[in-house]
Amino acid sequence: MNPRSGFCKSNSTFYSKRKPISLPPYHSLDVTTFISSHHHHNNDKIAFIDASTGRRLSFGDFWRAVESVSICLSDMGIRKGHVVFLLSPNSIFFPIVCLSVMSLGAIITTANPLNTSQEISKQIFDSKTALIFTIPQLLPKLPSPESINNVPIVLMTTDHSSSDHQTLEDMMKKEPNDQTIIVKNRVTQNDAATLLFSSGTTGVSKGVISTHGNLIALVMGMTGRFRTHEKDQIYIATVPMFHTYGLAAFAISLVAKGCTVVVLPKFDLDEMLSAIHNFKVTYLPLVPPILVGLANNADLIRKKYDLRSLRYVLCGGAPLSVGVMEEFKKKFSEVTILQGYALTESNGAGASTETLEESRRHGTAGLITPSTEAKIVDTETGEALSENKTGELWLRGPSIMKGYFENGEATARTLTSDGWLKTGDLCYIDDDGFLFVVDRLKELIKYKAYQVPPAELESLLLTHPEIIDAAVIPFPDDKVGQYPMAYLVRRSGSSLSDFAVIEFVAKQVAPYKRIRRVAFVTSIPKNPSGKILRKDLIKRATSSL
Repeated sequence: MNPRSGFCKSNSTFYSKRKPISLPPYHSLDVTTFISSHHHHNNDKIAFIDASTGRRLSFGDFWRAVESVSICLSDMGIRKGHVVFLLSPNSIFFPIVCLSVMSLGAIITTANPLNTSQEISKQIFDSKTALIFTIPQLLPKLPSPESINNVPIVLMTTDHSSSDHQTLEDMMKKEPNDQTIIVKNRVTQNDAATLLFSSGTTGVSKGVISTHGNLIALVMGMTGRFRTHEKDQIYIATVPMFHTYGLAAFAISLVAKGCTVVVLPKFDLDEMLSAIHNFKVTYLPLVPPILVGLANNADLIRKKYDLRSLRYVLCGGAPLSVGVMEEFKKKFSEVTILQGYALTESNGAGASTETLEESRRHGTAGLITPSTEAKIVDTETGEALSENKTGELWLRGPSIMKGYFENGEATARTLTSDGWLKTGDLCYIDDDGFLFVVDRLKELIKYKAYQVPPAELESLLLTHPEIIDAAVIPFPDDKVGQYPMAYLVRRSGSSLSDFAVIEFVAKQVAPYKRIRRVAFVTSIPKNPSGKILRKDLIKRATSSL
């Protein structure tokens, strides 16, 4: 193996240059038990702070709540393999629900609160949900009780008069006693723990199954990325916990490391800055559009908020341009930008920069995650390539998903028989072992780090009686990264307007999936097999920028 790049000529594999992680040897182990016993926390230390109310949960309170909720879930009949659906904005209770569910060997599945009723209903039906956690404001988005066999609903609220549903607050007050029995089946590291849905380019929603072992490996590999080895760090949860990024960081890894997290119920730039100011936050995980906002408004921000406590920014969810990084560093010279690359399917595995020196290597996503292997594969020949050659990135390691939920065909397309995950990203690894993301083979549009599948929107557009063909592409935008733009062929004689199209789509999808720009054409460019030539349309759309 080349010690500089990590590349091994004999098998054309890149090996991580990071210190390997030491995984627990016990086969029978759930991630909640691992997290609670991995570190001996100071029970009086604050685990979570609600930025909007100031409510605080100590680690002692937190773990007592996890135990109490686990008891109640067991009493309600939740068992190993059952799926529990969690629909909520960020909350100090979010991690309690996740860890309680997983402690029983049940599976947690999360959803974006912005999703439509139709999208939420589909996920509940597809995952065969046995129990739902949500907040009162989101109850109208749930399917009718009769249509889901009266699946129990627990409200994450402190208001006992809001409805007849049981509340999480009541569950957290459950005190174990000598007669308490938790019915808990044997849970192994290979059992499913989370089911996170992400749409593919076909428009078919795919559930990513991650195991307890995947999440344990995630926790073990997060120390450097989240600076958890440094004392007195205070983190702020800006990215959504329903997303793999937020779930991995705030509901799992930082709990394991005994870190204090300030939780923003919903993202608002001023509220985030106020929370950093008030709670002396040192570490800010975010996505590129937030970084852009900070850089563009730095002078105004510094006049209003004291951000001197801030030491690190971790940017993930989408690539960060060199220009944006330079502008931010010019305005916030005392803050170190760290970057990370991962997928839902890789559970945090990918690459990251962990030091100031590494972050100065412009354009890189960082060094390969500890105990993870990588290949760069030629998309035409299937040949594994060496340093500085571009191809599709493949990853293999202990964090890689088990597969897609009830979708063997998609699993076989994405996971090889010997465990390699085909990421769908065009990358290269340089002479020093740093990963660079060049382009996406996948056609997903990245709106504020949310994934928007073009095929889903195209299918919807084709249901309009005046549209006979459609193509949706990503249109670049400094504030949100990318947004969906539609090229449409109108039916002969139609005078359909772009505004009417935008309204038609907006009524049927979550806000982040909305079409923001429309162009009418006489035909959609396609290859001989009928596949849309999106690159041609992207070039056309951006030629005047």
